Amino acid sequence: MTNYKKKIWRGNVRDAALSMLMQIEEEQAYSNLLLHKTIEIYDLQPKDRALLTELTYGTLQQQMTLDYYLAPFVRGKLQPWVRQLLRLSVYQIIYLSKIPEHAVVNEAVKIANKRGHKGVSSMVNGILRSILREGVPSLDEIEDPVTRLSIETSHPEWLIRRWIEQYGMEEATAAAVVNNQPPITTARINRTKTNIGEVIGLLKKEGITAIAGTLSDSSIQVESGNLASTEVFKQGLLTIQDESSMLPAIALQVEPGMRVLDMCAAPGGKTTHIAERMKNDGEIQAHDLHPHKLRLIEQNAERLGLTSIHTNSGDSRELLKTYEPQSFDRVLVDAPCSGLGVIRRKPEIKYKKTLQDIENLTVIQKELLEVACQLVKKDGLLVYSTCTIDKSENEEIVEWFLREQPDFALVPHHIQEDDNEYQYLQILPQDHQTDGFFVATLQRIH
Repeated sequence: MTNYKKKIWRGNVRDAALSMLMQIEEEQAYSNLLLHKTIEIYDLQPKDRALLTELTYGTLQQQMTLDYYLAPFVRGKLQPWVRQLLRLSVYQIIYLSKIPEHAVVNEAVKIANKRGHKGVSSMVNGILRSILREGVPSLDEIEDPVTRLSIETSHPEWLIRRWIEQYGMEEATAAAVVNNQPPITTARINRTKTNIGEVIGLLKKEGITAIAGTLSDSSIQVESGNLASTEVFKQGLLTIQDESSMLPAIALQVEPGMRVLDMCAAPGGKTTHIAERMKNDGEIQAHDLHPHKLRLIEQNAERLGLTSIHTNSGDSRELLKTYEPQSFDRVLVDAPCSGLGVIRRKPEIKYKKTLQDIENLTVIQKELLEVACQLVKKDGLLVYSTCTIDKSENEEIVEWFLREQPDFALVPHHIQEDDNEYQYLQILPQDHQTDGFFVATLQRIH
């Protein structure tokens, strides 16, 4: 097999996209973490960075559709990098009308020649020219509506069938469609230092247009621009965070002076939000299983000027060895989950996750809650949250918890956008154009 990592073509945006696709497929890398690293390695010009994002995410999002289009033109087994190159090329032909078709083919042939040999480049050339000449097969040829939805939106059929079973055809379709659309960039302003109006004004001076968000009183939505490179970000006036993931800290209803436990804290977005809502007055114990991730929490806290956060590593299922029972006013369990609510940001998730993964995670989620509930004071609150939309990890976990723990009761939720009362919040990605998210608040009543 050709070593895709060694034979890179610096300055070539399509080769960079191919490298990212291969690392995601073969090394289980995450697209969002690879992007900046790839830009640096390939020394890409600013004009090519947006194209790299489009090519990589677009090819990932439409992977199953692209394979359907390719199937009639491929004979025999392809090397993984060649299949990715063909996917990348067909994506440009079908979805990116501004790129001339002949340019797509020529670039693909050059990359095939550089990474492989003349036989590979000839095959790539032949397949792509056949597609241009004959056109791709119609999705209407797929008779079963569920299979067609699966291929059309590029979500595994088991996942589509599961969402239909849990939410119905209409909601399942809407979720699958919106997962292939770019996410809105949102951020949380640091209320210990500033307010929404001031941040919007300062960003405008840096050439970035922002408006107030809809789900949180501390959120802004950004129309364009790189927030992480702004002075507003560097000065700790905001944190880049999806609006739906701001809801757990709001649900905790913290007040200054409280003692709070965040059991699964890294990289610290929710931890720092809690500290800001406490006006940096009180104590937050932030735990994470992985010691190297604690630095991320510490860096976030330092940039934001928050001193009430204390980081700790270790398995949070063992915390009864560290803390006395009923010793926290608030406990957050932002549990490890399948991540099926953040497919727009990490499209590879939909191909990697399995039903077995979900079943394994529900065991961990229950174990975390069994410890968390013992650490909450009487009248204190326990918030359980995930970034998935699978009911077995969300409402079914809460129903199990309430059966097992009669000392706890659900606290209803309200969100900024409407006046409705919710027993818990299950946000689907199409509901507010945010990540899919779940939040339940449980109060110790005895």
